[in-house]
Amino acid sequence: MAKREKNTLTKLELQIMQVIWKQGASNVSQVQQALEQELAYTTVQTMLNILWRKGTLKRKLQGRAYEYSAAVTEARALGHAVRDLIDRMFGGSSEELVMSLIKTRQIDARKIAELSKKLEEEEGKA
Repeated sequence: MAKREKNTLTKLELQIMQVIWKQGASNVSQVQQALEQELAYTTVQTMLNILWRKGTLKRKLQGRAYEYSAAVTEARALGHAVRDLIDRMFGGSSEELVMSLIKTRQIDARKIAELSKKLEEEEGKA
């Protein structure tokens, strides 16, 4: 099995990062309470430490507990995840991703036209 890239987040890591991005710097208890699924305190603590070792989180000692904050933005993490998906599933081809969305009817001509218009507006701003 291929080794995961350091910046790639697992499903649970992403859920934890979403808590941090939403509520800002948090300790283990705060993250544990904010998660949709019930996880043991030690599980959340372990996951936060894994994210810290990956460089995705920063931590600062506040009293006797660490407070964790995001070291990467949500947009940057999204960019890494999309690049990983395109590389692994579509041989690095963004066009193949788009064609897959069209073939599986997850996107239609109307939506493509809307996206093209948004793209033109964004390019006009630059």
